[in-house]
Amino acid sequence: MISRHWTGLARKERANDYTAHLQNDTFKQLSNIKGFLQASILSMETEEGVEFLIITEWETLEAIKQFAGANYETAVVPDIAQKMMIRYDEKVKHYEVQQITENKI
Repeated sequence: MISRHWTGLARKERANDYTAHLQNDTFKQLSNIKGFLQASILSMETEEGVEFLIITEWETLEAIKQFAGANYETAVVPDIAQKMMIRYDEKVKHYEVQQITENKI
């Protein structure tokens, strides 16, 4: 499994719009790709804006390439999202998931 990480800093007044964009557009698109497993939105308010860490989980790099293209390390940030951001990573990071632990209470 591969974990894809990307961060961006949104304008405070556009943070809710960005979350809605992810949920209504990006994640719906991802859910149609074979090999996409899940997505998480992490956020943290800062003095400048709201920082987001977007984590998507994938079965393989080939599945990621269906979304991001051959240059899969380049971030996919549509114009609508770019307008909400102060700054963002132009490259994403990919991590091989080594172990998953489950809390069995």
